Amino acid sequence: MQEYNIEDIATAETQNIMVSVCRELLDTDTAHNKLWGYYLRIENNSADSITLTGKNLYITDNLGQSRCDISAGFHGEIPNLEPGEYFEFEDMTDIKADTAVLYGFCKAVSKSGTEFHIALPPIQLSADLDSRPKIYH
Repeated sequence: MQEYNIEDIATAETQNIMVSVCRELLDTDTAHNKLWGYYLRIENNSADSITLTGKNLYITDNLGQSRCDISAGFHGEIPNLEPGEYFEFEDMTDIKADTAVLYGFCKAVSKSGTEFHIALPPIQLSADLDSRPKIYH
């Protein structure tokens, strides 16, 4: 059984497309650098097929440092989602600060050729994981 904290999952909806973001602290080294894993699930609940063409992901930490991942596709994949289908993507990032926020959007094109952005819910990357309620899946 996989264990998640409630704060580890965030969801948002854009034009009947649901995005869930989940985070997991993978490792902390002796210099207190943190390796975070994050997972996206994009569900096409619209009546139209869509193509996910890329992403703009941003991470801003509590030290005021920012970085971005602006790229076409998802590790080289450009998924097409019919109504009712979903796509899952996972990646990781290292953070030197105590906390940071992951946010951004996915780029998509509808079957009719209209380009639009699917908002990602912002999620906090914080190593304070001890006292939060748990949910189980």
